[in-house]
Amino acid sequence: MAISFTKRAADEVRHYLLERGAGLGIRVIVQSSECSGMAYRMVFVDEEEENDEVFESYEAKIYVDPKSLVWLDGTEIDFVQTGEESGFAFKNPNVSSQCGCGESFYV
Repeated sequence: MAISFTKRAADEVRHYLLERGAGLGIRVIVQSSECSGMAYRMVFVDEEEENDEVFESYEAKIYVDPKSLVWLDGTEIDFVQTGEESGFAFKNPNVSSQCGCGESFYV
C-alpha cells in the first residue's frame, strides 16, 4: 500500500511547514462527508501516532491511519492552481464517482 505527493505538492507541504515553524508532515484522513460518500481532510502532524503508516515523497511526509489507508491506496496528491484558486488535488484510483459539489467521492 502506498500514497505519494507530486513534486509540486511536496514543495508546498515543506513550504507550509517552514512557515508554520514546526511539524513532521501532513496527515491525510478519509471520513464520511456531509454531502454523501467520503471526503479527504488534511491536517499538520506534530507527533506521530502509534498506528500511523508514514510515506515519504520528495522529502515530505504523509501520515495515514490504517482505516483511511484502505481508501487511499495508490493515491497521488498534487497541488494545482487555477486562476486565483489553488489547493491539493487527489488522484485516487479507488474512486468510482464524485458528487456534484466535488467535495466528496464514492468507491
